[in-house]
Amino acid sequence: MIPMFQRTKNFFRTTLLGGIIVILPAIILGFAFKWLFGIVSHAIQPLTRLVVNNLTLPDQYDEFIAILIVLLVIILGCFTVGLFVKTRLGRWIYTGVEGSVLSKAPGYKMIKETVNQFLGKKKSPFSSVALVQIFENDTKVTAFITDRHDDGTITVFVPTGPNPTSGFIYHLDPQYVHPVDVSVEDAMRSVISCGAGSEKLIKGLKKHV
Repeated sequence: MIPMFQRTKNFFRTTLLGGIIVILPAIILGFAFKWLFGIVSHAIQPLTRLVVNNLTLPDQYDEFIAILIVLLVIILGCFTVGLFVKTRLGRWIYTGVEGSVLSKAPGYKMIKETVNQFLGKKKSPFSSVALVQIFENDTKVTAFITDRHDDGTITVFVPTGPNPTSGFIYHLDPQYVHPVDVSVEDAMRSVISCGAGSEKLIKGLKKHV
């Protein structure tokens, strides 16, 4: 009875954690965009008023036109900044500003990670499964890839069974990390059941060998 209760508890806990990982970045990004929209809207208010007053459109379209102008300004600004950062001078300035100013701003790193995950530039935590050699020998353990670094190092989270919400974090060279074609849900079930049902993990590894 107790093991069944524990498995049910772990299932709801991991499901809730998975939902938070999906929803929280979207909420943070939404608040960040709302903040940016408010700043741009206030900054270009004279321009917006001038354009709206010179258009011969019904009054009910004024707010829509104003919102459209703000969105166009934000898109144009992002495009201009992105174009500038592609240049050597732009990359140099951006790297310097980010390292000395932006990285010290509260919440900057979290928002940057959120945007990268939302745009698909960086996979969200627990998005892929791997068998890893944490002892650099033939022993392999189930893990979730949580981060990849510029020097090639891969950060993984190795959960403990039957409670996958606790575990250990390892930073490994890529040759010791073997991604497998197994869903996160299947890997979680294997962890919760203390390794039972790991056949998909083994077969997934053999496909890459």
